[in-house]
Amino acid sequence: MQGSEGEVFRDQALRSEISLKGPCEDTIGYQIPISLTRAELARLRLRALRRGLWFRKLDVNERMLMELVIRVVDRVRSFLLAKMLFSIVKKLLDAMESEIVRLMREVGRPLAQKLSEIARGWGNRSAVHWAGDLGFIQYLAVMQKNLSPMFKV
Repeated sequence: MQGSEGEVFRDQALRSEISLKGPCEDTIGYQIPISLTRAELARLRLRALRRGLWFRKLDVNERMLMELVIRVVDRVRSFLLAKMLFSIVKKLLDAMESEIVRLMREVGRPLAQKLSEIARGWGNRSAVHWAGDLGFIQYLAVMQKNLSPMFKV
């Protein structure tokens, strides 16, 4: 009984910490949009090779691990292996992420949340939706990117 509870706990921890099941709905929040299957990892490897990131971003051991998993495993079940692959997949996806999406996540969303809170404090009821509006978040991110260095805080 003790072992099965431990397995359930580790499985739940894997899902909550790594969130590797299926594509994420929100492109700004950070979840890994792939599952750890042979097909998905091979597709990621191919994308990284085409963009020239496979050899630039991964060291020899990381590449060997990915290659071995793609050749041997149909679906990753091991928590330890999933954790190791998560860091490699995250590194590749970070390198493939566009600058605007990164700015939307790092700058646009916090700025939209802050502006939404200020506007709600002033009595604007529609400001509740600003923090989740991707168009508004993208607008703020692009404006911040194009802001003159003289005006940046």
